[in-house]
Amino acid sequence: MEYLSKNVEETKEIGRQLARSGHRVFVFSGELGAGKTSLIQGFAEEIGVFNITSPTFVLMNKYQLKDNRNFCHFDFYRIEDNKEAMFAKEIIFDENNIVCIEWPVDEVIPKNAVKVKIEIIDEDKRKIIVDYGK
Repeated sequence: MEYLSKNVEETKEIGRQLARSGHRVFVFSGELGAGKTSLIQGFAEEIGVFNITSPTFVLMNKYQLKDNRNFCHFDFYRIEDNKEAMFAKEIIFDENNIVCIEWPVDEVIPKNAVKVKIEIIDEDKRKIIVDYGK
């Protein structure tokens, strides 16, 4: 599925739609500044988490949801060796966690993860490609 976002607010709305999809693990790719964090902010708002920031320096932020599940937001941009991401595997595969991963590392990604690619068209516009798999 493809979307065209004309601004940050539309990008966040697409994130809200992703959150309503019923899927649990999402991976986000795109160059720096493409809008991955904005998309995830919309996602998080839809499930009741507000004012999130990208965990670029801490690798993961974890938020308790009202239904006792967790929202886990990973950012593996700074990982130099994929082995550094292995701590996340148990968290990602835990059915009680809803997970969004920026800069995914293949070794810790479930096969059924939703893949989201963001392409920069111009300063404001983004093409967002969502692959829900089979």
